[in-house]
Amino acid sequence: MPDYYIGLMSGTSLDGVDAVLAMAGRRRFRLIMNHHLAYAPALHARLLALHEPGPDELHRAAVLANELSALYASAVRRLLARAGVPARAIAAIGCHGQTVRHRPLAGYTLQLVNGARLAERTGIAAVCDFRSRDIAAGGEGAPLVPAFHDAMFRSARRGRAIVNVGGIANITWLPARGAVTGFDCGPGNCLLDAWIRLKRRKSYDAGGTWAARGRVIPSLLKKLLAHPFIRRQPPKSTGRDEFNLRWVKRVVSGDEQAADVQATLLEFTATGIARAVRSHCAGAREVFVCGGGARNGALLARLTTLLPGTRIATTAALGVEPEHVEGLAFAWLARQALRREPGNLPAVTGARGPRVLGAIYPK
Repeated sequence: MPDYYIGLMSGTSLDGVDAVLAMAGRRRFRLIMNHHLAYAPALHARLLALHEPGPDELHRAAVLANELSALYASAVRRLLARAGVPARAIAAIGCHGQTVRHRPLAGYTLQLVNGARLAERTGIAAVCDFRSRDIAAGGEGAPLVPAFHDAMFRSARRGRAIVNVGGIANITWLPARGAVTGFDCGPGNCLLDAWIRLKRRKSYDAGGTWAARGRVIPSLLKKLLAHPFIRRQPPKSTGRDEFNLRWVKRVVSGDEQAADVQATLLEFTATGIARAVRSHCAGAREVFVCGGGARNGALLARLTTLLPGTRIATTAALGVEPEHVEGLAFAWLARQALRREPGNLPAVTGARGPRVLGAIYPK
């Protein structure tokens, strides 16, 4: 029987669930089918509210974890129906869960999902809570996708940087020879999405067209780039705990044109990525972008300008559509867990050594 796995990713963009059905080959994972299930506006708002301190957080988090697990199960059923594959054929589901706190320096991370409920509703073994073991071993718990990038995208002939632009941007350096490295380099879409939602009641800036109409404000960009996380050396990871609308409101004066702020936030994201490539990806001549930010034409244009002489493309050029990479990564991490093989890269997360990641909920 084919070695089938499902990956479920709901990232810091809070846009919904990306579900992929993958078949494991001898060397690579192959996408069989994908399905996206968007979050309802009310669910998005409740999840966003949980990122801030508030009343009755434990109850609200537990209820949301159950709701999300029902949504994940629905995504799985729809995915399998589209593919014509029965649940009994799936070895495991790898589910990242929805991050609402990421505090590795305090020794914890929290991704909302009820793994037992997910396994019960789908009849498939579920693997969840991938970050905690790495943090227990002294690591950042993120990013975890560089190990998958290494398995899927590494070239023996040339060094490549893989940049995932979700809510947060992270970078993986795949040298032709030598150790893989990677880290979160700053915000991806999260600030752009938050600002356009505040000012224009839109969930995201399609193609970066609104940002492209504005002008970068040098003084504001300087303030944004002064954030302590930007200056930290890897290994490092971050999330909405540090980069959020509340922080942006503290930094802006209030007199700026809204489109100019959007342009500056996009420049902030692009500059963070470009600096990371120049500083930590020596000799990179190829940068492949994945995640929702790969569809932001204005962002890719700025990266092309900021990294002259470097090929900027999406991972579609490597055979995997940008929106499918993280889902495939968590399908791969589920397989690693079942095989009792490490899923982290200590050089990336700072953990004391390789660790098997994830809690397994049998079917």
